Amino acid sequence: MEEPTVLLAGVVQDSIVDGPGLRLAVFTQGCPHACPGCHNPETHPFEGGTPTTVRELLQKLQDNPLQTGVTLSGGEPFCQAAPLAAFAAACKRRGLEVAAYSGYTFEELLELGRQDPGVPALLQQLDTLIDGRFVQALRSHELRFRGSANQRTVDVP
Repeated sequence: MEEPTVLLAGVVQDSIVDGPGLRLAVFTQGCPHACPGCHNPETHPFEGGTPTTVRELLQKLQDNPLQTGVTLSGGEPFCQAAPLAAFAAACKRRGLEVAAYSGYTFEELLELGRQDPGVPALLQQLDTLIDGRFVQALRSHELRFRGSANQRTVDVP
């Protein structure tokens, strides 16, 4: 059986800006939204990135036992939902809080989940979802862990 692999744009250890507490921030490669003003435009192309196994990602968690959570960002994490669901499940088993950013709304993800079983599998592992495309005209530095006022913080469970 082949080990699940995620195409990554990068990983940030010890992030304090991608969710509450000390977190491992995982940035996926590839995004269909390409929101104008996105702060990660280098993650938009589906080409490039670094193939990384779930096991390799989990090793990065072991590098710092003080981390309290994991944030999946991008790119668009739900374009690689199945392997990220496996990673998120392993994080949950370790007692970590798991959050994800998505340009899709929660409702759009439910619809996508009808064709891609990885989408509901990943949603089931999340504690928090920041949903919706970034809208530059609604950008605000006052919003906690969100870039624009249209984005929602969804308590997934």
